[in-house]
Amino acid sequence: MKKWSVVIVLGAAQFVMVLDGTVMNVSISTVVKDLGTTVSAMQAAITFYTLTMAAFMLFGAKLGDIWGRRRAFVIGSIVYALGSLTTALAPNIAVLFLGWSIVEGLGAVLVIPAIAALVADNYAGRDRITSFAVIGAVSGAAVAAGPLIGGFLTTYASWRIVFVAEVVIMAVVVLFARIIADKAAPRSERIDFWSVLLSAAGLVFVVFGMLQSKTWGWITPLASPVIAGVPIAPLGISLTAWLILAGIVLLWGFLRRQRRLVASGRPPLVHVSLFSIRQLRSGLSVLGAQYAVTAGLFFMVPVYLQMTLGLDALQTGIRIFPLSISLILFSIVGTRLSSRWSPRRIVRVGQWILVGSAVLLLGAVTPDLQEALFAVGMFLAGAALGLLASQLGAVNMSSVTEKETSEVGGLQGVFQNLGSSLGTALIGSILIGALTTSFAAGVASSTLPDSVKSTISEKTQGGVAIVPVSTVTEIGKENGLNADQSEQLATIYSESQLSSLSTAFFGLIAITLGSLLLSSGIPNEVAGRKRSEETVA
Repeated sequence: MKKWSVVIVLGAAQFVMVLDGTVMNVSISTVVKDLGTTVSAMQAAITFYTLTMAAFMLFGAKLGDIWGRRRAFVIGSIVYALGSLTTALAPNIAVLFLGWSIVEGLGAVLVIPAIAALVADNYAGRDRITSFAVIGAVSGAAVAAGPLIGGFLTTYASWRIVFVAEVVIMAVVVLFARIIADKAAPRSERIDFWSVLLSAAGLVFVVFGMLQSKTWGWITPLASPVIAGVPIAPLGISLTAWLILAGIVLLWGFLRRQRRLVASGRPPLVHVSLFSIRQLRSGLSVLGAQYAVTAGLFFMVPVYLQMTLGLDALQTGIRIFPLSISLILFSIVGTRLSSRWSPRRIVRVGQWILVGSAVLLLGAVTPDLQEALFAVGMFLAGAALGLLASQLGAVNMSSVTEKETSEVGGLQGVFQNLGSSLGTALIGSILIGALTTSFAAGVASSTLPDSVKSTISEKTQGGVAIVPVSTVTEIGKENGLNADQSEQLATIYSESQLSSLSTAFFGLIAITLGSLLLSSGIPNEVAGRKRSEETVA
């Protein structure tokens, strides 16, 4: 047990880092009600939690090199605990956003890169591979346990208890951090301010643009932000497109600056030359796609189960439970398979299973939940994610030397959280955009009075809010509709929600198929065998 005490401490921190997103997702409807906010605001909070981590992860990894990885791990754990406490006490969405999306995110940027580097520092050889597999399995377990923990506590107590528990866990992690060895000596380096600014701003612009596409439109403006009474849509193009374009330009400038820093003998925020390593490039890309799919799935499923079907948080967690079981199980299976199959073969099997699961879930999204089909789809999704989690950490870390593990740990954090941010922003925006289009078309073709159609058309110009289907009838009555008209409006809204969910699931299938193209650089050799002995996967 003493041998594995370090990975237990690091795993506890990893568990908390991953747990937050899935806990909050199944609690969406309750948090919306408790804080008097909206699903769109919660989507923004979920997105910015991971976006904060993505934007500053490289900065956090560099601070770990300068301060020492264990010190960065401890400081990050304390900051994260303070953010969790703020979130637990949040009286409104603004304070929750500050504590969860910002403060916790900033703590995590110090913790996550340090975990990867400290595993490499404390273990070698086969033990290191096992330790990375354990960290991957812990991440999977957090994804799996989150819906049940969040569902149970939200239904029978309060979602706030989860964040109080995180404070306690991180306090224990800090107390036991002294057993962790930190072999890398702190480096005396200056961090380039412009590199931090360019990378953070570029990522924020891209993701925020995607997040707002549901309101502003992608190219043609649907609605525009107004400053001093003037709609902002330069040259008649949606601000979404301009933000994404600006983000891409800033990220291009960031890459150029890193090359110039290296050429001048100054330390970069990240060595761009790492992206020339095919194995690392492929591993990071698949990792990002995996987290995008996971985040998209964990945003859509609770919306369907809670807003469309009216299930509570615990019932939602129970419906997600098959994914929880299979994710943990297949993380172990994937680790065992690595002695017989190549990483590429395991990853591709996982990707194809993920495609199949998304197709099954698409078929299960009906007015009355197809329980068996949904359960099989969730089980297969968990199996796929478990297989991927068992391989990608080791694939990325084994592509570089020990000296570069902290930097690669930071890159892993960037791709994980950028994938999560893009998944929530993109899939959420597809969902809300499709809901707006479908609902507007349904109302326009209905037998509702022209005055009602005109009013609804005007009020949905900036998008349609996701609300429980069960409340639409009452909303209609409160706005002057009679009983029959209110029932008709509720039917249109329910059908529109189902249609938009189907569109979003199709987007998930497209992302998963696209990720297959990214896996070609993952090693095609079984560990310990020569290439000639490997059957082509």
